[in-house]
Amino acid sequence: MKQVTLKVKKREKLGKETAKKIRREGFIPAILYGKGIDPTPLTIKYSDFEKIYKRYKGEALIYTLEFENGVITRKQAILKEIQRHPVTDMVIHVDFQAIEEGKPIEIKVPLEFVGKPIGLTKGGVLEIMLHEITIECLPKDIPDKIVVDISSLDVGDNLHVADIKVPENIKIVDRPEETVVTIVAEEAPEEEGATSKTTE
Repeated sequence: MKQVTLKVKKREKLGKETAKKIRREGFIPAILYGKGIDPTPLTIKYSDFEKIYKRYKGEALIYTLEFENGVITRKQAILKEIQRHPVTDMVIHVDFQAIEEGKPIEIKVPLEFVGKPIGLTKGGVLEIMLHEITIECLPKDIPDKIVVDISSLDVGDNLHVADIKVPENIKIVDRPEETVVTIVAEEAPEEEGATSKTTE
């Protein structure tokens, strides 16, 4: 799994007005939380975060948060949530969850679908319901992605979470019955005027 370093600063002042000021200065309010540690408010340089996020978009990452307040300390974490502005789509807040070495953690991992479903050759349409799944494993075992072969799917077939194969050291957290991919029959176009009513 890829690891990246991100410089952060501990944030002393809280509140909406402080958060607005931080954003105006080109930073993002953030928080680091996890088992056995107190929630720690942070600030991140917007350009630093966006550079990493755009480069590795869709990939699961381990962040090494490098604190710049006085003596430099480091803490490993995963990205748990990003909040964006509803109009501008700019990042306005980021949540990190600290990693405990040797302790399992839940994380969302992208799915990569391979193979051409046989149902597509019969006029079927591929519909993807889930592009990522939540797994639980040790930090060292987190995969960059999970590959799913969908070549055997025919028209009317569904692939569920329970059908996804993962190594024994990884546990899938999502509901087994949840649909991941389905092949639906393409609807035939209605003949022009077939459903229209004539009026006198």
